This record gives sequence, structure tokens and C-alpha cells, in this order.
Amino acid sequence: MKRLAPAALSALVLVVCVVGSFASSFAPKVVYGEDSRQDLWQVKNARMLQLADSTMALFKAWNVEIKDERAVLSVQNYGESHNLCAGEPFREQIEGAFCSGFVAGPDIAVTAGHCIASEAACKNTRFVFGFSIRAPGENPTSVPAREVYGCEKILERHQQYDGTDYAVVRLDREVKGHRPLEFEPYEMLQEGDSLFVIGHPSGLPTKVAQGARVRDVSHPGFFVANLDTYGGNSGSAVFNARTGYVEGILVRGEADFIKKDTCYVSNQCPDDSCRGEDVTRISSIQAWLPRPPHGPIFSEANPAFNALLREARAEDTAVKMP
Repeated sequence: MKRLAPAALSALVLVVCVVGSFASSFAPKVVYGEDSRQDLWQVKNARMLQLADSTMALFKAWNVEIKDERAVLSVQNYGESHNLCAGEPFREQIEGAFCSGFVAGPDIAVTAGHCIASEAACKNTRFVFGFSIRAPGENPTSVPAREVYGCEKILERHQQYDGTDYAVVRLDREVKGHRPLEFEPYEMLQEGDSLFVIGHPSGLPTKVAQGARVRDVSHPGFFVANLDTYGGNSGSAVFNARTGYVEGILVRGEADFIKKDTCYVSNQCPDDSCRGEDVTRISSIQAWLPRPPHGPIFSEANPAFNALLREARAEDTAVKMP
């Protein structure tokens, strides 16, 4: 995961089966069936756009430079950094995030435990809203400085290779303009339930991936689904497609890429094949999360996002959620 060279990715799936909790910090992901990842400008469901506005990209502190009212992000070309073959989705976009996360309280962020391994790692992390593409051809290299948050401390953290994996972080100040996500209040998830995920696959700008389903609910701390996710999606919020509630935190899965001649392509599995993607149950951390208020979500901090949201409301054709 985190900036692994493509040659290392081929062997990674073998390593991850036998190594303990250390390996989970490199757990990659995969595409199941058709690749469903979309940039925000492609998403026509207003509710999904609202939810995306509450997610964040995790950057290393040294890759974010504050210049006046802008935060300049250190990024690189996705295709070049992974030696991707021509035609690979998003090949010409930029990448920079090492993990994903979401806002869960007035000053609380949630991500995967392996993304924030220690207090020192937390202090060296920046939680960035708005690293996304809202119009065709954009390649965002900066965000408003007010959209960047630091870490005050880790409130709770757990990392178990074959179990739960999460970190609950208190940010350096209260989040403005982004509403905390709502969580599934009861353990109601069943095999076959529809899901979607919002995060930063391979460190790319925000992607929404729909059309996934729960495959296995037999584990007490996590469930398994066929989500289209990659390294960088770790810490992403996984949503119930019917309710819009967060069901869990994306933490590990299959290998991202496979070699094709001299370059790499996404590893694609049938919907019901390969190992599936593991999602820490949100119930594992609910004791640490305040209950967010109900009501409409609007990003006060981002007029461009509000314009996108208004457009989606006018032509919303996707699944309706309460």
C-alpha cells in the first residue's frame, strides 16, 4: 500500500497471508466486477455528494505547505508512480494521500489504525478536506488552508491483523463546514446488503465506488464485502446504500495491481471471487463517537462544492436514501 513500488505489489498478497499485524499497514485492495469508481463531478446523487463532503484525505505533514490562504499539496502523477499501462482508469490524475478518513464529531476524525500507528505519526499527519475533482480535467494541487487540520491526540486506537483496525483522533480544532457522518445504530447488517465507499484509492482525489455487497458477516469485529478499493482507501467510510449510515471503516483486502507485459493494470476479480475487502464494524468504536445532529448537510466552506450539490439535486437519478 503506502507508496509501494509496483514490483513489490505482486509479492505482497503472499506476504499478507502469513505476516502479523505489521503487514496490515500494507494491506492493499482490488476491483470486483466492473470498476465503479467515480470522481465527484460524475456523481449525480446529492446525498452521496453530501456524504463525500464529510470525508478527508490523510497527507504527511511535510507534503502540505501553507502559503497564505492556500495549502499546497505535494503530489505526483499516478500512472508514472505505479508504472500503469495505457488505458488504466485515472492514469493521468495525481496522487498524494496515504490514507482516507472521515469526520465523526465536532473535532473528531476516524481512520484505520494502521494509518495512525502512534502519537508521533498522528502529529505528522494532516487531515485534508476537499482533495477532489469537481469538474472534468481538474488535477487539484491545493485546497484552502482552512480545510487542513492537525492532530491533537489519539483518543483510541486498535490494530489487529485478522480483526478490528481503527483510530479515533481528536483534531487540533473544531471542524467547520463539514457535518459529522451518521452511524448505523444497530447491528442489522446482513449478507447481500448494498454498500458504497468514499475515499482516496491509491491516494487519488476523492472517489465514490458504488454497487458493492456484503459477502460475510460471521466475524465479530469486521465484515467482508466486494468493494472496489485500493491502498489509500484504508480509513474510508463504508456506507449502507439504503440508509446512508456508516457501517464501517475500510481496512484491508486483495492486491491492487498485476503485471501485464512491462506495466501494471488493476487486479480485477469476479464479484463473488477473491478474498473480499475487510471492513471494521462501526460498532467497534461507537463508544468513542458523539451522536451527530440530524438535518441537511451543507459545506459552508466551499461554494464550488455547493454548486455541484445544487446541480446534483436538480438531476438526481441514483438511489434515494433518507
